[in-house]
Amino acid sequence: MLDILYLDDYLAIVHKPAGWLVHRTPLDKGETRFVLQTLRDQIGQHVWPVHRLDKGTSGVLVFALSADVARTLGQAFETGEGLHKQYRAIVRGWPMPEGLIDHALKRMPDDMRSEREEVQPAQTRYATLRQGELPIAQGDFASLRWAELELQPLTGRRHQLRRHMKHIAHPIIGDATHGKGPLNRAVAAHIGVTRLWLHALRLDMQHPVTKEPLTVEAPCGEEWDRWPAL
Repeated sequence: MLDILYLDDYLAIVHKPAGWLVHRTPLDKGETRFVLQTLRDQIGQHVWPVHRLDKGTSGVLVFALSADVARTLGQAFETGEGLHKQYRAIVRGWPMPEGLIDHALKRMPDDMRSEREEVQPAQTRYATLRQGELPIAQGDFASLRWAELELQPLTGRRHQLRRHMKHIAHPIIGDATHGKGPLNRAVAAHIGVTRLWLHALRLDMQHPVTKEPLTVEAPCGEEWDRWPAL
Protein backbone atom coordinates (compact mmCIF):
# COMPACT_ATOMS: atom_id res chain seq x y z
CA MET A 1 0.00 0.00 0.00
CA LEU A 2 1.17 3.50 -0.84
CA ASP A 3 0.89 6.46 1.52
CA ILE A 4 -1.56 8.78 -0.28
CA LEU A 5 -0.80 12.38 0.69
CA TYR A 6 -3.58 14.07 -1.31
CA LEU A 7 -6.54 12.81 -3.34
CA ASP A 8 -9.44 14.54 -5.08
CA ASP A 9 -11.29 14.18 -8.39
CA TYR A 10 -8.28 15.42 -10.38
CA LEU A 11 -5.06 14.52 -8.56
CA ALA A 12 -3.51 11.73 -6.54
CA ILE A 13 -0.26 12.60 -4.75
CA VAL A 14 1.69 9.86 -3.02
CA HIS A 15 4.81 9.32 -0.92
CA LYS A 16 6.99 7.26 -3.24
CA PRO A 17 9.21 4.75 -1.43
CA ALA A 18 12.90 4.63 -2.32
CA GLY A 19 13.66 1.72 -4.64
CA TRP A 20 10.30 1.75 -6.44
CA LEU A 21 9.98 2.49 -10.16
CA VAL A 22 7.28 4.95 -11.20
CA HIS A 23 6.10 2.56 -13.93
CA ARG A 24 7.21 -0.55 -15.80
CA THR A 25 10.21 -0.20 -18.10
CA PRO A 26 12.12 -2.67 -20.27
CA LEU A 27 15.34 -1.27 -18.80
CA ASP A 28 14.57 -2.89 -15.42
CA LYS A 29 12.77 -6.11 -16.27
CA GLY A 30 13.45 -7.75 -12.91
CA GLU A 31 11.64 -5.10 -10.84
CA THR A 32 8.23 -5.95 -9.38
CA ARG A 33 7.28 -2.75 -7.49
CA PHE A 34 5.69 0.03 -9.54
CA VAL A 35 4.00 3.12 -8.14
CA LEU A 36 1.64 3.64 -11.08
CA GLN A 37 0.16 0.15 -11.06
CA THR A 38 -0.01 0.00 -7.26
CA LEU A 39 -1.80 3.36 -7.04
CA ARG A 40 -4.19 2.43 -9.84
CA ASP A 41 -5.18 -0.73 -8.02
CA GLN A 42 -5.34 1.04 -4.66
CA ILE A 43 -7.79 3.75 -5.74
CA GLY A 44 -9.53 1.71 -8.46
CA GLN A 45 -9.02 4.01 -11.44
CA HIS A 46 -6.50 4.93 -14.13
CA VAL A 47 -3.75 7.40 -13.25
CA TRP A 48 -1.28 9.39 -15.36
CA PRO A 49 2.20 10.31 -14.07
CA VAL A 50 2.77 14.07 -14.15
CA HIS A 51 6.54 13.95 -13.54
CA ARG A 52 9.24 11.43 -12.65
CA LEU A 53 11.28 10.54 -9.63
CA ASP A 54 14.26 8.24 -10.08
CA LYS A 55 13.94 4.71 -8.75
CA GLY A 56 16.18 5.52 -5.79
CA THR A 57 14.48 8.83 -4.90
CA SER A 58 11.71 8.93 -2.30
CA GLY A 59 9.05 11.53 -1.60
CA VAL A 60 6.26 13.56 -3.18
CA LEU A 61 5.08 12.15 -6.53
CA VAL A 62 2.11 13.57 -8.45
CA PHE A 63 -0.37 11.68 -10.64
CA ALA A 64 -3.30 13.08 -12.60
CA LEU A 65 -6.64 11.34 -12.89
CA SER A 66 -7.13 12.42 -16.52
CA ALA A 67 -4.91 12.88 -19.56
CA ASP A 68 -5.85 16.57 -19.84
CA VAL A 69 -4.76 17.38 -16.29
CA ALA A 70 -1.57 15.37 -16.81
CA ARG A 71 -0.74 17.42 -19.91
CA THR A 72 -1.32 20.74 -18.15
CA LEU A 73 0.72 19.86 -15.10
CA GLY A 74 3.46 18.10 -17.09
CA GLN A 75 4.30 21.34 -18.88
CA ALA A 76 4.48 23.21 -15.58
CA PHE A 77 6.82 20.62 -14.07
CA GLU A 78 9.18 20.85 -17.04
CA THR A 79 9.47 24.64 -16.93
CA GLY A 80 9.12 25.00 -13.16
CA GLU A 81 6.55 27.77 -13.65
CA GLY A 82 4.21 28.16 -10.67
CA LEU A 83 5.90 25.37 -8.70
CA HIS A 84 8.15 25.31 -5.68
CA LYS A 85 9.85 21.95 -5.14
CA GLN A 86 11.99 21.28 -2.10
CA TYR A 87 14.33 18.29 -1.80
CA ARG A 88 16.74 16.94 0.79
CA ALA A 89 20.03 15.32 -0.21
CA ILE A 90 23.15 13.96 1.48
CA VAL A 91 26.21 14.84 -0.60
CA ARG A 92 29.93 14.14 -0.44
CA GLY A 93 32.03 16.99 0.94
CA TRP A 94 31.14 20.37 2.41
CA PRO A 95 29.70 22.73 -0.23
CA MET A 96 29.42 26.48 0.21
CA PRO A 97 26.63 27.50 2.62
CA GLU A 98 24.36 28.33 -0.32
CA GLY A 99 24.48 28.87 -4.04
CA LEU A 100 22.80 28.77 -7.45
CA ILE A 101 23.89 26.16 -9.97
CA ASP A 102 23.20 27.55 -13.45
CA HIS A 103 24.40 24.79 -15.76
CA ALA A 104 22.66 23.76 -18.98
CA LEU A 105 22.03 20.04 -19.44
CA LYS A 106 21.87 17.94 -22.59
CA ARG A 107 18.72 15.97 -23.16
CA MET A 108 19.22 12.36 -22.16
CA PRO A 109 18.80 9.73 -24.93
CA ASP A 110 15.26 8.68 -23.94
CA ASP A 111 14.18 12.33 -23.76
CA MET A 112 15.14 13.12 -27.35
CA ARG A 113 12.35 14.53 -29.49
CA SER A 114 14.45 14.70 -32.64
CA GLU A 115 17.69 13.33 -34.03
CA ARG A 116 19.64 16.43 -33.02
CA GLU A 117 21.17 16.86 -29.60
CA GLU A 118 19.47 19.55 -27.55
CA VAL A 119 20.83 21.51 -24.60
CA GLN A 120 18.35 22.92 -22.08
CA PRO A 121 18.85 25.66 -19.49
CA ALA A 122 18.80 24.27 -15.94
CA GLN A 123 19.04 25.98 -12.56
CA THR A 124 19.14 24.62 -9.01
CA ARG A 125 19.38 26.53 -5.72
CA TYR A 126 20.97 24.84 -2.72
CA ALA A 127 21.56 25.58 0.96
CA THR A 128 23.60 23.60 3.47
CA LEU A 129 21.53 22.49 6.48
CA ARG A 130 24.13 20.53 8.46
CA GLN A 131 27.50 18.85 8.08
CA GLY A 132 29.27 15.85 9.48
CA GLU A 133 31.99 13.26 9.04
CA LEU A 134 32.04 9.48 8.87
CA PRO A 135 35.08 7.34 9.76
CA ILE A 136 35.54 6.22 6.17
CA ALA A 137 39.00 6.80 4.70
CA GLN A 138 39.15 8.91 1.53
CA GLY A 139 42.58 8.85 -0.11
CA ASP A 140 44.87 10.82 2.20
CA PHE A 141 41.99 11.72 4.51
CA ALA A 142 40.92 9.57 7.47
CA SER A 143 37.26 10.50 7.24
CA LEU A 144 34.47 11.28 4.79
CA ARG A 145 32.97 14.74 4.93
CA TRP A 146 29.26 14.92 4.13
CA ALA A 147 26.52 17.56 4.12
CA GLU A 148 22.74 17.56 4.12
CA LEU A 149 21.40 20.06 1.62
CA GLU A 150 18.09 21.65 0.80
CA LEU A 151 17.75 21.61 -2.99
CA GLN A 152 15.29 23.64 -5.03
CA PRO A 153 15.19 22.80 -8.74
CA LEU A 154 14.04 25.87 -10.68
CA THR A 155 13.65 23.78 -13.85
CA GLY A 156 12.62 20.16 -14.35
CA ARG A 157 15.32 18.43 -16.38
CA ARG A 158 15.95 14.69 -16.28
CA HIS A 159 18.22 13.74 -13.36
CA GLN A 160 18.81 17.48 -12.85
CA LEU A 161 19.69 17.40 -9.16
CA ARG A 162 22.02 14.43 -9.48
CA ARG A 163 23.78 15.94 -12.51
CA HIS A 164 24.05 19.40 -10.97
CA MET A 165 25.56 18.09 -7.73
CA LYS A 166 28.12 16.12 -9.70
CA HIS A 167 28.87 19.29 -11.69
CA ILE A 168 29.94 21.14 -8.52
CA ALA A 169 31.94 18.10 -7.31
CA HIS A 170 29.54 17.21 -4.47
CA PRO A 171 27.73 14.14 -5.81
CA ILE A 172 24.73 12.76 -3.96
CA ILE A 173 25.77 9.77 -1.89
CA GLY A 174 24.31 6.52 -3.16
CA ASP A 175 24.22 7.76 -6.76
CA ALA A 176 25.47 4.80 -8.81
CA THR A 177 25.63 6.81 -12.05
CA HIS A 178 27.15 10.14 -10.97
CA GLY A 179 29.00 9.08 -7.80
CA LYS A 180 31.68 6.58 -6.78
CA GLY A 181 30.71 2.92 -6.35
CA PRO A 182 33.29 2.01 -3.67
CA LEU A 183 32.35 5.08 -1.61
CA ASN A 184 28.63 4.34 -1.91
CA ARG A 185 29.18 0.76 -0.74
CA ALA A 186 31.35 1.87 2.19
CA VAL A 187 28.70 4.37 3.32
CA ALA A 188 25.91 1.79 2.96
CA ALA A 189 27.87 -0.66 5.12
CA HIS A 190 28.55 1.97 7.80
CA ILE A 191 25.04 3.51 7.87
CA GLY A 192 23.24 0.20 7.38
CA VAL A 193 21.06 1.54 4.54
CA THR A 194 21.56 1.15 0.80
CA ARG A 195 19.80 3.92 -1.11
CA LEU A 196 20.18 7.11 -3.12
CA TRP A 197 20.13 9.87 -0.50
CA LEU A 198 17.68 12.12 -2.31
CA HIS A 199 14.15 12.89 -1.10
CA ALA A 200 11.36 15.05 -2.54
CA LEU A 201 10.24 16.70 0.68
CA ARG A 202 7.67 19.32 -0.29
CA LEU A 203 5.70 20.63 -3.26
CA ASP A 204 3.90 23.97 -3.44
CA MET A 205 1.73 24.48 -6.53
CA GLN A 206 -1.52 25.86 -7.84
CA HIS A 207 -4.22 23.24 -8.26
CA PRO A 208 -4.64 22.81 -12.05
CA VAL A 209 -8.45 22.90 -11.89
CA THR A 210 -9.58 24.77 -8.77
CA LYS A 211 -6.60 27.21 -8.94
CA GLU A 212 -6.31 27.05 -5.16
CA PRO A 213 -2.82 26.91 -3.59
CA LEU A 214 -1.81 23.37 -2.71
CA THR A 215 1.05 22.27 -0.44
CA VAL A 216 2.01 18.62 0.06
CA GLU A 217 4.82 17.28 2.25
CA ALA A 218 6.41 13.86 2.67
CA PRO A 219 8.67 13.70 5.75
CA CYS A 220 12.10 12.11 5.43
CA GLY A 221 12.30 8.55 6.71
CA GLU A 222 13.90 7.53 10.00
CA GLU A 223 17.05 6.44 8.15
CA TRP A 224 18.02 10.10 7.76
CA ASP A 225 18.61 10.23 11.53
CA ARG A 226 21.54 7.82 11.07
CA TRP A 227 23.70 10.69 9.81
CA PRO A 228 25.37 12.23 12.91
CA ALA A 229 26.01 15.94 12.42
CA LEU A 230 28.98 17.74 13.96
